[in-house]
Amino acid sequence: MDDPANLSTAVLAKQIIEDDAGAFAVLMKRYHAFVYGICFAILKHRQDAEDATQETFSRVLRYLDRWDPRRPFEPWLATVAGNRSRSHLAKRRMHSPLTESAEPQSSAMTQSLAASAFEEEIRLAMQGLTDRQRTAFELFHQSELSYEEISKRMDCPIGTVKTLVHRARKGMIESLREREVLQNQGTNPKRRRAS
Repeated sequence: MDDPANLSTAVLAKQIIEDDAGAFAVLMKRYHAFVYGICFAILKHRQDAEDATQETFSRVLRYLDRWDPRRPFEPWLATVAGNRSRSHLAKRRMHSPLTESAEPQSSAMTQSLAASAFEEEIRLAMQGLTDRQRTAFELFHQSELSYEEISKRMDCPIGTVKTLVHRARKGMIESLREREVLQNQGTNPKRRRAS
């Protein structure tokens, strides 16, 4: 039997939908750093990023059957992670902000360093985007504006904003793969194209 770690994401997804807990563990291990990096880049807080990461994978488990395996997995996953992080930001506004001394200092120093390194990789990946893609991405993920609000601010149609955000995510993923921050798992050159 094939080693689950070597299976494509599409095959893992099929197994997960069929209630294979082992396949889900492999998927989480494969994409944990990717999801945590997105959450940390948006939330700038280790514990919140960890919580959002867990929520992201809970959502993935619940809604994986909605992902089209003919399309790349990472943009869909990035959207889920971004949405979970934005929900955390909204919740954070309802509570008084943590002071710096309230941030746990003792645990996971290496994880904190890894998160900082990943955040830097995301910043570098964003530098490779066009100005309009970067602006749309930042307004959507960091400023938490809706597509409609971004379209007004950028003076372009909502469809253009959606395309810019999508291309920004895709471009960042490609950049992170080129620099081997992300694995090229599950890329199959013979993958069927959507007709």
